[in-house]
Amino acid sequence: MDISVWLLIGVCALLLMAGAAAVLLVRVIRARRLLVDAGIPLHNKALVWASVIYTVSPVDLLPDPVYLDDIGFLLLALRSLHSAAHAVGAGRGRPAVTHAESGGNLSASGSN
Repeated sequence: MDISVWLLIGVCALLLMAGAAAVLLVRVIRARRLLVDAGIPLHNKALVWASVIYTVSPVDLLPDPVYLDDIGFLLLALRSLHSAAHAVGAGRGRPAVTHAESGGNLSASGSN
């Protein structure tokens, strides 16, 4: 093959990786808002932080030049966080419903 073909393949691969990195960056920035939302369960928030710690840690399932395991764990944690936010109605401009707002009875006698 000619050098221009290899150059074209390299540029296409670089553009694909840059696009994937941009999508991941946008999802991480959006997830920051969900991490401070009180309606999201704690285990979903902990999963995100655990995946961030795994990403920066030197211990990996796959050798470091291959970042597929790091990206996979981050995407799994972000998907879990977004599905939990969707389940409670947070993150899309709708406030999360708490027990006090949903009309939950907090008194023992049944009357307020």
